[in-house]
Amino acid sequence: MKKLIKYINTNVLFKVAHLNSATIATKIIAGILTSKAIAIFIGVEGMALIGNLRNFLSAIQSFAILGFYNGFVKTIAKFKNDTIELSKTVSTTYYLGFFSTILMSFLCYYNADYINDFLFLNYSFTYVIKVLALALPFYSLNMFCFGIMNGFSNFKMLLVINIIGQILGLLVTVYLIYIEHINGALVAAVIAPSLLFLITLVGIINRRNLMTQVKISNVSLSVLKTFAPYATMALVTAIALPFTSILIRNFIIEELGIKQAGYWEAMNRVSDYYLMFITSIMTLYIIPRFSEIDNKKEFRKEVFGFYRSVMPIFGLGLVLIYFLRPLVVQIIFSEEFQPVEDLFLWQLLGDFIKVLSIVIAYQFLAKKMFAQFIIIEIFLVVILYLTSVCLIELYGIQGAVMGHFFSYLMHYLIVLLVFSSSLFGVITEEN
Repeated sequence: MKKLIKYINTNVLFKVAHLNSATIATKIIAGILTSKAIAIFIGVEGMALIGNLRNFLSAIQSFAILGFYNGFVKTIAKFKNDTIELSKTVSTTYYLGFFSTILMSFLCYYNADYINDFLFLNYSFTYVIKVLALALPFYSLNMFCFGIMNGFSNFKMLLVINIIGQILGLLVTVYLIYIEHINGALVAAVIAPSLLFLITLVGIINRRNLMTQVKISNVSLSVLKTFAPYATMALVTAIALPFTSILIRNFIIEELGIKQAGYWEAMNRVSDYYLMFITSIMTLYIIPRFSEIDNKKEFRKEVFGFYRSVMPIFGLGLVLIYFLRPLVVQIIFSEEFQPVEDLFLWQLLGDFIKVLSIVIAYQFLAKKMFAQFIIIEIFLVVILYLTSVCLIELYGIQGAVMGHFFSYLMHYLIVLLVFSSSLFGVITEEN
């Protein structure tokens, strides 16, 4: 116990968590209040439809910025004192992002009917897709500005913008849900991320001299080659998983009814809230730490150190959530969502395995093991869909969360196999 307390007090991991606690807390509270408003004013059916739109929006936003964000931030941080390379980085990101965003906006706007049929099945919300298309450029500009501030390590400004943006998004969402119910919720989902650009614009003013370096003549093929691996990995994850979720949700609607899909979406939301904190820790600490490591011994030490210190606490938290699930459902949703309580066990087990797996899988990103990452990620989404569909046919809505557990269990076993020599092999002085 003394070792654990010492670890908590001294480890960078928890220092990082402390720095981001305000942003994380704001996101979780905003998410819970939004879910509560949906539960009260819209109900279970609306929860399912909003889930499909959220997944689609996530994928489209990622495609609009071509998955450049992480590579953009890293490159700016590397060349922030090199005017020529910085200009190439900013120009390449801006113009490629501009063209891809405009292309996605046109595709969404002029194919709104087809997208509506895919997302909303027998419901007609075509105008929401058109609003999404119009709002998309502002989202891309926001991420571009965010990337610049992040690359220049302007963390305090990012923190303030994130908090203000979450509060603004919450107010807009709750207001629109209150006056327009399902229509308001769907419109809020597509415009809230774009509204943040108005705030971010203020934060980027002190970097306005950088904007003069954005020139189409400075677009660089070498920068694009640098971004390409990160972009490919980001796009595979950002597009494959959301679209798989839509396919599973549509299958539930067709086989079991829209209410069952709404219960599953509610369970996913609860999962998102408690995973938000731990995944932010891993993103901010694990990847940079793994990037520094050049031997198996240190890699093994970090992985098992995380397992020994963080996972027991996370596991106890999940056990607590399981036993308090009636209260959790009542606080976040309403009595109408009581059947969600039956979905907690398999979802919690799956999320525990998911975190165990992701910690090791971050090594793919840190060591630029792009091919392995993409193959395993595609395997995950295929298995997730197949196991979910098969188990839904056998066990009803329980099958969806069972599929979540079994797919991440298989993912974990494969990741362990790939890194077996690093984690369990004999370590010599050379490695």
